[in-house]
Amino acid sequence: MPADTLQFTCIRGCTKCCEQKGWVYISDSDLLAAARFLGMKADAFEKRYVVRTRHRMRLRKPPGKQCHFLEEGGCSIHPSKPTQCRLFPFWPELVEDRKEWKRTGRYCPGIGQGPLIQIGTAVETAHEMKAAYPAMYK
Repeated sequence: MPADTLQFTCIRGCTKCCEQKGWVYISDSDLLAAARFLGMKADAFEKRYVVRTRHRMRLRKPPGKQCHFLEEGGCSIHPSKPTQCRLFPFWPELVEDRKEWKRTGRYCPGIGQGPLIQIGTAVETAHEMKAAYPAMYK
């Protein structure tokens, strides 16, 4: 793989990224978009699905699952899914570290498949993560 490109395509029906342990962090705009998509008021969505920590918000995890919105075959709020989910695998910590990109490819079948993506494009996409979650990327 040339140093100036990455290769990725999202595999339809794959939810491997959603099944990994960890948290789904959300921004204010993510919260509003998901609430609107579900036909809920933002405060009702937050009360039901969100945990606020000091400088971040994240989705609650239901018992035995990683996410309330993960269903067999995909995300039930796909058109309004959080920035973190939408941008995967173009996260700064993956795009900026070749070893992490390859390690992620162990569970993500789309890494190493599909079109070549210029590293500059991937870095620009990763910057959107930094803008959406500034507390995580100081």
